[in-house]
Amino acid sequence: MTARILVVDDIPPNVRLLEARLTAEYFDVLAASSGPEALALCQEGVCDIILLDVMMPGMDGFEVCRRLKANPATAHLPVVMVTALDQPADRVRGLEAGADDFLTKPIDEVALVARVRSLARLKVVIDELRSRASTTLAPGLDDDLFAMNGDDGRRGRILLVDDRQSSSERIVQALGAQHEVTVESDPHETALRVAEDACDLLIVSLGLANFDGLRLCSQIRSMERTRSLPILAIAEPGDRARVLRGLDLGVNDFLTRPIDRNELVARTRTQLRHKRYADSLRSKVQQSIELALVDPLTGLNNRRFLENYLALMVDQAQRRRAPLALMIFDIDHFKRVNDTYGHDAGDEVLKGFADRLRRVIRGGDLLCRLGGEEFVIAMPNVSVAAATKIAERTRSAIEEQPFIIDKAGRTVAVTVSIGVAGPGAEGDPESLYRRADRALYRSKSDGRNRVSADAA
Repeated sequence: MTARILVVDDIPPNVRLLEARLTAEYFDVLAASSGPEALALCQEGVCDIILLDVMMPGMDGFEVCRRLKANPATAHLPVVMVTALDQPADRVRGLEAGADDFLTKPIDEVALVARVRSLARLKVVIDELRSRASTTLAPGLDDDLFAMNGDDGRRGRILLVDDRQSSSERIVQALGAQHEVTVESDPHETALRVAEDACDLLIVSLGLANFDGLRLCSQIRSMERTRSLPILAIAEPGDRARVLRGLDLGVNDFLTRPIDRNELVARTRTQLRHKRYADSLRSKVQQSIELALVDPLTGLNNRRFLENYLALMVDQAQRRRAPLALMIFDIDHFKRVNDTYGHDAGDEVLKGFADRLRRVIRGGDLLCRLGGEEFVIAMPNVSVAAATKIAERTRSAIEEQPFIIDKAGRTVAVTVSIGVAGPGAEGDPESLYRRADRALYRSKSDGRNRVSADAA
């Protein structure tokens, strides 16, 4: 997987060294020699990942990182801090500034490429979610709604897989004040437990006594329900090859024993922030699907859904040589309700009408609101004659029982006109709809509050 990498360093030989290594792995590389230049390039959206040197004159890397993460337009960009500082406190400072990872000079080239590839995968997922979610937002609102900096990375549900009691106790002690940590000492039970009990982060020891920790990570990644669950691996000293393999398998981050408490806390919070950000974007995508296909007032599917799904129902009826009935309902003189009682009362009538139609349909039927006061029911395996009887019972029930329009218990009586039709010789959804609409028009022109059928 390729990506556009921005290398930020004020020393040209360092830039050339990283550029040569990354270009050899088919990454596109850009360069910036100062913090302000890097911020400007990131604002233009020309890069996917930032390799940021810490020790720069003027604005250091920590400040650049803080500004990137504080800006909603750039907060989602993965940042890797690169520095000669090798103390845990330095790594923690970078992570607390918002960095996604930390590399120490001299840079291990294999680790560099593995880290960049891992973050490139994350960036692809985030970009896709942002793109889908943004389709529902008004222009100019994207950046504010997509900001990452509102979550503190605390109060997570963490599952720790570690069969060494002394090790697990230290990790629980470090994280327990901020998170709910559950320990699983049997790795064979982990996959089932993660699938059944929702958690926000999985921490896996790669030094399990009788189980391959990398295989466990692979299993978690292969299951659809846990594919996006962040994984933090705990590696043994000198276990570099397995760490790199884990990053290739989809492990999000790792720590090497002995574990620095503050770094563990910081990396845990980083992973939780990433997960919650991705979850919020997925939620926006789901909302966009619902907005596109569901009527917000009644909760029924809308006209767009009908246009897509009715074609499938007609095709299935033809292939199975089975009947199909379509009913169109139009509330009579609905404008009078709005004019007399107000639009709030009209909305209550529409919601109540939708609820009554829900009682009519079966599991395989399709119920939609076309818009305004028009509704549609499509019934597979129901003849026009049978659908006409169902429509008549529905019409009679609507007429006999008024609708409650406010908390005071006021009611209003309405009637409904209905048109019923079945597929004709044309065998397409458009002609079926036109036939039912023609029958509805006949019901309205004949005096309303009646059912008309067009079987031809």
